[in-house]
Formats: sequence, structure tokens, C-alpha cells
Amino acid sequence: MTVKEIFETMDYGPASESSKEALAWLAAKGDFGHFIGGAWTAPGTLFAVMNPATDALLAQVTQGTQADVDAAVKAARKAQPAWARDGHARARVLYALARLLQKQSRLFAVLETLDNGKPIRESRDIDVPQAIRHFYYHAGMAQLMDAELADRQALGVCGQVIPWNFPLLMLAWKVAPALAMGNTVVLKPAEWTPLTALLFADICGQAGVPPGVVNIVTGDGTVGEMIVTADVDKVAFTGSTTVGRRIRELTAGSGKALSLELGGKGAYIVFEDADIDSAVEGIVDAIWFNQGQVCCAGSRLLVQEGIAEAFYAKLRARMDGLRIGDPLDKCIDMGAIVHPRQRARIADLLAAHPEGESHQTRAPDGCYFPPTLITGLSAASPLMQQEIFGPVLVATTFRTPHEAVEIANSTRYGLAASVWSENINVALDVAPQLVAGIVWVNGTNMMDAAAGFGGVRESGFGREGGWEGLAGYTRPRATTPAAKPVAAFTGDGGAGGLDRTAKLYVGGKQARPDGGYSRAVHGPKGALLGHVGLANRKDLRNAVEACNAAKGWGKTTGHARAQILYYIAENLSARADEMAARLTAMTGTDGTAEVASSISRLFSAAAWADKYDGQIHTVPIRGVALAMKEPVGTIGILCPDQGPLLGLVSVMAPAIAMGNRVVLAASQAFPLAATDLYQILDTSDLPGGVVNILTGDHADLAEPMARHMDIDAVWSLGDPALTATVEKAAAGNLKRTWCGSLDWAQDNTKAVLAQATEVKNVWVPYGA
Repeated sequence: MTVKEIFETMDYGPASESSKEALAWLAAKGDFGHFIGGAWTAPGTLFAVMNPATDALLAQVTQGTQADVDAAVKAARKAQPAWARDGHARARVLYALARLLQKQSRLFAVLETLDNGKPIRESRDIDVPQAIRHFYYHAGMAQLMDAELADRQALGVCGQVIPWNFPLLMLAWKVAPALAMGNTVVLKPAEWTPLTALLFADICGQAGVPPGVVNIVTGDGTVGEMIVTADVDKVAFTGSTTVGRRIRELTAGSGKALSLELGGKGAYIVFEDADIDSAVEGIVDAIWFNQGQVCCAGSRLLVQEGIAEAFYAKLRARMDGLRIGDPLDKCIDMGAIVHPRQRARIADLLAAHPEGESHQTRAPDGCYFPPTLITGLSAASPLMQQEIFGPVLVATTFRTPHEAVEIANSTRYGLAASVWSENINVALDVAPQLVAGIVWVNGTNMMDAAAGFGGVRESGFGREGGWEGLAGYTRPRATTPAAKPVAAFTGDGGAGGLDRTAKLYVGGKQARPDGGYSRAVHGPKGALLGHVGLANRKDLRNAVEACNAAKGWGKTTGHARAQILYYIAENLSARADEMAARLTAMTGTDGTAEVASSISRLFSAAAWADKYDGQIHTVPIRGVALAMKEPVGTIGILCPDQGPLLGLVSVMAPAIAMGNRVVLAASQAFPLAATDLYQILDTSDLPGGVVNILTGDHADLAEPMARHMDIDAVWSLGDPALTATVEKAAAGNLKRTWCGSLDWAQDNTKAVLAQATEVKNVWVPYGA
């Protein structure tokens, strides 16, 4: 091609990256075994790893077995105590890993592109630098742990299963914080893309990682399941929602910590006052970055009606200029789909739903898929609801900001969203209303080790990155013995006066139980103290509906919520003698101290209501990432039997202080402490539906509570035998669970606040 022809066509010439060094490394290594205990095992049963762009064989990798997983966990368990002992030593090793990643950055980038099919520009300029950043950042966290997280300690051995879309970066997201906090890891890379994980294993020895601290076992999904069910203390998974749900079921009742970063269907909202050209460039990054194989991709385009046609026209023209081809060509915008099976899945999904008006460019033969735009869809269209995980953008329009929020929130996911508007008032009004763990204002795909990443709803739970991400790899140093069920007293004595049957408390009113059954409550000497209703799933349904009607509580100010909590404390104090007498009659021990502690807990929650602040993260953009602490939503709580008033107040008060609504299942053995609270709540200006109290057997309520699609989290703080039931049933909509016990004699308000909030990171760039 002549210079004249180049200027006339403006075609890009090839600028191919050499794969010589990467292929030489693969050839030198030969067939791969596992990396266990600081050494390579002999290769076993092998499977092929292919280059998706050329279908050429890259390497043969060993399929893991149960014996391999057991050996890796054993090595990790042996190495963990010594590794956790010295934060500074860990910081030095993490720093060395970061430096070695920098020194070998080109090799990592080329190998990632060969293995995954993504453009070399993305591997070189995004994936590898971000992985390096995570190890540098967490080297600092390791150094600071003893001083800043003195009350926390390592979990132990972490089983980690990562996906194929960002193989090296997902490894860094999981390995770096785990090691920084003193854990050891057993990691399984994706079957299709294990090579950069194996290269990382190769540099671990050079960095001085002690044997057993990092273990890498390769194989298919069965190996991942082996790791999940192995003797590990934590499971961290990134991947599909379907597999995440299965992992939640497998780990139910095991006591393992769990974090899940799952699918998404991110809304990309463009208002009519947006910079259209910038928004068009943004959507290119949002959906065609990494061939659309991104969980936080802006795969749902929502455009304000007045600019829709103009926006679509510019977008189609920009699509037509995207360059698709050899991923090693530095001029390429889109590379290959990771595997022929994934390409077929994308094509089949579109063929099954031939809706809307489609604009599709061209792609080379092979494992490539053309950029696709489908407009004119309804919000309920399957293509608007299902995660396609490919270079397919689906679009609809909206008229008002309220409608945009409604459409954006109308999926089962809640991972990421983008808002485009030159009016900062519009952007910052909409961003907090979006149900997502991360929101970008006039930008997309901004991520950093300093800012937590993760979702809500069926996008999973837990955060990776930032201070908030460390919570998933640590536990309190102080341990509390598991709660023991308390048997209710029995007797056959009469009430000795007017019959008293306590009802349920739903929507700010007392309500008869749907089933029409009640149970006698006796004192320690058999005296009949009264009766309480036995709630069933219909009563639970009514309580959740009352919570839904009280959603405005979450929009009130912290100051307003604090005032009401103080008022509840004031009214409880006025009836302290009466409440103490009730506790004494039920439990046989003096209730005076329990009432006083309950009043103190209300004060603590009120004190934190307007002080439990978020953070401003220092991120490498000209702007800020605001870590906002938001209410979880509706929380179902199985209250502890011990401390029937104090246990209930200790969880209720922090939950509503953060703007949540609660459905409380009162102490089974001593429920009258909760029913006596009704009148105090009634006279404390608490809106109806914010607090709902049910009485009855927790075993009858636990599973319906965990399965309820409108309950956002369940706390099981009573009978440990219900943990497995709650955690398994919660897999339905992947709600957060908190199962365990606390020493209710201590003020654990701050620990409860962490369970009562979600962290949303809102990225706001500034400057012209």
C-alpha cells in the first residue's frame, strides 16, 4: 500500500505483537502439572488449551483430581500459621510479586491474549497494569494490618475459583487481599484460560512466596466443586449466577466464609443533556471491551427519547468503524470470543429471540462475533433481562429520570451502571437510586484496587478491593461460642386473671396469626404468663408487604432516624420496671440489667445513625470514588433466644438506624419481651412497617424467610441448627446471610452496622 493510498483510505496497517517469547516459555515448560506446596507436580491426565483466534494448540494442562485438591489444601493449611505471623514479611513478598509482574509484564500480556483472545492493547494497557496495582496496593495493606486492623485476623485457607474473561486480573483480585491478610490460597483458574495463572505460579518462587502459600490446581468445573467442598475456610468465586447459586447451596451450613461476584446486566443511561459524542465512545468501552465478555458491561442502553435516533445513528456509524481481527494486532479493537462454545451460546441466544431492529457489523471467520446493536426492545424482553456475555448491546428509550431508574432496576442483577448527563444534579440524583454495587458518572469500566467492586441481588455479595474488600478475608480475633437453643419452660398453671394472648406486630398494628394457633408461655416455676400467636408463612408475607410499604424509611436522614431511636429508648426507660419484671417472670433471673443494656444499645444505634459514614477512595482518575453506605433493604432476623429483649434490640436498632426495615422472629423461649415492646414502638413515632415482630417457632419461619424474594438479607442468630436451612434457601435470590452468634452482653453495634449496610461505589470524574 502506497502513502497516497493510506491517506485516501485511512486504513490501519498491521502492527502485530510478537508471540515468540510467550510460545518459547510454553515450549520450555512442556506439559503442565499443578503448583502445590511450592513445586510442580508431574503431569497427569491432560487437556488441551487452545488459542481461540487461530485454534492452534498452546499447551497441555493437567486435569485435577480429588487427591490433587486434598494435597493443595494440606499444603496451604501447613503454611498458613507461619505466613500469618508477620505482616511486614507478607508486605515484602507482595511487593516482590508486583515488581516481578512489572518486569515480566509483556510476557504476561502476550500470554493472556494468546490464551483468551482479547486484544493485546487491553492485556497490555489494562489487565496487567491493574493486576500489578492490586499487588502493590495490598502490599501496603499487609504492612498496615497489625495497626489498622488489630482486632481482625486471617480466616485460614481460601479456596478461589476464577473465570476466563480476566484470568490474570481476577487472580490478582483474589490472591492479593487473601495473602495480605495472612491467608493461604488454593486457586483454580478457568479451564479455557489457565496459562497466566501458571506463569504467576512460576514467579512465586522468585518472589520468595513460601511453599504452600499459593497453590494452583487446574481442571474443569468438577475441580472447582472439589475446592468448594474441601476443608477450606473461605470460598471466593467469580463467574455465572447459576454456578454461584450452586456454590451457595454446597457451602450451606459449613461455616465457610463466602463471597460471590456473579453476572450482571448493567444499565447505561444517557440523558438528553449528555455529551453525545463522549457517551458514544463510552458505550464502545462499556460493551465491546473484551468482546462484551464482562460481568459489569453496559449491555443495556437506555436513551432519553428526545435524542434516541440521533444517538443511535452516531453509534451505528461508530460501530461500523470498529476493527475486528487478530488479537495480537495492536490496531485491533475487538479480538476473538474465548471459545467456540461461548460463541455458539451468544449466537443461539440471539436466534432464540429475534426481536427489535438489529444492526450488525462484520467479523472474520472463526471464533469471532460481530458487534451488534438491537434497538426497539421493551424492558421485559428476554434480551434486556438475560446476560448475553458477548458483544451485543440491547437498547430501549425512556422519557423521565424516574422511568430511567425504574427500567434500570427492573432486572434480577445489581452489579454496575453508568449515568451520562452534563447536569450534575441529574447524575447525582439518579446514581443513588440505582440498585447496583458500582455506578459510574460520565464514564464506564473504571476500577481500582482502592475501591471495592461487587454487586447486590443476583450479582452476588461481598466486595473485592479497598478497605471493604478486606472484610471478606478476615474475622474478628475475639470468638463467641455458638448459641445454644434454650428450651421454653413448661407448666399447667392458670393465668390467675384475665386471659392475655399477644398478637403479632405487622405494619404498625397488632394482627392475629393467620393460622389461628397460639402457644402458652410459662415461667420457670410453671406459672402461665400468657399466650403468643404462632406465625406462619402468610404472616411472614404480610410483614414483608408492610416492609415494602415503608420503603420511605431508607430515604429519611440519619438525624431523623436517630431521634426516633432515642425516643424508643426514652419510652423503654419509662417502662423499665415493668419490662424488667416481665423478664424476671419469664427467665427466672433479674431483668433489670438487661433492660438497662437494651436502652444503652438503642443509644449506641442512635449515635451511629448519622455517623456511620462512607469513604472517599483515592483512585487514579481526575475525580473521586464515593463509597456510600446504603441500607440493605428488608432484613429477616431470627433473634437469639438468650437475652430475649437485649438480643432483639441489639439487632433491631442498628438495622433500622441504617434505614432498613425488619421482620423480627422473637425469642422462641421468652417471646413476651418482644410483644411487650409493641406499645413502646407505637408511642415512639416509628412509622408502621419499619419494625414487624412475629412469634412462633423459628424452624417454621427460617426457610420461608430465606426463600422470600422480597427479603434482601436474613440473619439467623438463634439456633445454629437452622444455619444450613437458611443458607441453602437463600440461594434462590442469592440474598446475604449472617449466621452465628455474638456476646449480647457486649455492645456489638458496629459489627451489626456492617451487616446492615451495602457499600456502593459511585465514581465521579471532574473537570472540563
